[in-house]
Amino acid sequence: MRLANLTLFLPLAVFAQNPPATPKAAAPEDLTGYWVSLVTEDWRFRMLTPPKGDYASVPLNAAAKRIADAWDSAKDEAAHTECKAYGAAAIMRVPGRLHITWENENTLRIETDAGSQVRQLHFGQPAGQSREPQWQGYSVANWQIFAARGNPPRGGYLKVVTTGLRPGYLRKNGVPYSANAVLTEYYTRVTEQNGDTYLIVTSVVTDPEYLTEPFTTSTNFKGIPNSSGWNPTPCSAR
Repeated sequence: MRLANLTLFLPLAVFAQNPPATPKAAAPEDLTGYWVSLVTEDWRFRMLTPPKGDYASVPLNAAAKRIADAWDSAKDEAAHTECKAYGAAAIMRVPGRLHITWENENTLRIETDAGSQVRQLHFGQPAGQSREPQWQGYSVANWQIFAARGNPPRGGYLKVVTTGLRPGYLRKNGVPYSANAVLTEYYTRVTEQNGDTYLIVTSVVTDPEYLTEPFTTSTNFKGIPNSSGWNPTPCSAR
């Protein structure tokens, strides 16, 4: 009887001694810290507000082009929707700084000084159906690990899928995305031999309402040692 009882409870004891690692503890790469944008491409779309009708390289359908052609920053200001170009589908392309921290063991937090936005990346917590659309939507994150052996795991990247977006702009000049848009992102940290660190964010926006095909961009950030230069600013429609 004693042997049977021991066999029954042994798996529970082993599990208690080796609980599953939290997403924070299981991270194959450390994405936390301060990062600054490196604008190495699309300078005229990112550093300046492009003129109305300039939506080169974005695969817009006819309905989206009509909306972009009618863009009026004054109307956005009057409607208090200046943050349309700072939603999750576009915010990583806005030049500025990021501050990435762990909000808790299961939630990674990204703050941007451009537009003073806050994103929360939730690990293993699917979005509820009743959530109100938000500029930053609802983001579900998962580590993609190259090799699970070893402690810590050897390499990997972060995949994030964001839904529940409030309609906004892919570019500041009114290039639209709809509430049906889905943003898929891949975050990769790279460390050079001299110790410099870089964060590469590949973003794929799919939108059956306004895009004829997925819109893909790759945005680079460089790690910086502290908050020097951190300058939160409000959203701007111009």
